[in-house]
Amino acid sequence: MSSETPNHQPEKKDKDVQADQEDEEANQADIKFSPGEEAATESNTHKAEANALFSSGKYDAAINKYDEAIAVCPTYLDYPLAVLRSNVSACHLMLEEWKDAVKHATTALDLLDKLEREDKLAAEKEEKGKDEVEEEIVSAGAAKAGPAAPVVETEAQIARQKRQEDIVRIRAKALLRRARARSELGGWSTLEGAIEDYKKLSAMTNLTATDQKLVQAQLRALPPRAKAAQEKETAEMWGKLKELGNGLLKPFGLSTDAFKMVKDEKTGGYSMNFAGGGGEAKK
Repeated sequence: MSSETPNHQPEKKDKDVQADQEDEEANQADIKFSPGEEAATESNTHKAEANALFSSGKYDAAINKYDEAIAVCPTYLDYPLAVLRSNVSACHLMLEEWKDAVKHATTALDLLDKLEREDKLAAEKEEKGKDEVEEEIVSAGAAKAGPAAPVVETEAQIARQKRQEDIVRIRAKALLRRARARSELGGWSTLEGAIEDYKKLSAMTNLTATDQKLVQAQLRALPPRAKAAQEKETAEMWGKLKELGNGLLKPFGLSTDAFKMVKDEKTGGYSMNFAGGGGEAKK
């Protein structure tokens, strides 16, 4: 927990530029609720307090306030909930609580995916209804009688476009946070997950130049780490299997020393050969 006062910025814990941008996220990602939604307004109040605590380096207290905001936020407000979860992930990053950072960033990304699916279905439904109306009122002759009418976006389309821009912005933040936490956690599968996150980020066009450099640097650094972790975990697994196998084979006067594990360098898989009586290995 940082000991900095509200009048000072929290001390940097590493050179990762993402940590430098957490306050920016807390200040910029304000949620806009309609006045009639009392619960949502209460959630927004808690969020504003959490943002202030975050900016003061009081990350534990900020998490508690964000949790209060989440608890009262209507469950159908996917975007505000995604922002809150992403901000909670940012707090856990600053506290170096990597597992919790991954958990909340993943929840944020799941909410954004859900919102995008719903928007896509709504857009398809609106477009289908529009086409059906046009087919009813526009005859083939009338369609050729004059120039095509200009395309006018509906309010719903404009709102969806704005929301899509917001989704992309928060998705980048949440992916950066999850990727960072996964890379800190280590472990073969977790590092592979971090690589996948950075690959997704490398295809995004809304990253800052600094974040783009970070993503490319991580895509170079992580694969060797993931391979080393895979080899280590595989060796540990075979060690445990060997111990178990010796216990099972002992009554028959055998041991796992009579078996040889052969790695296929092309696939990375393993096969087991039996070397009976010290003779040539038989598959």
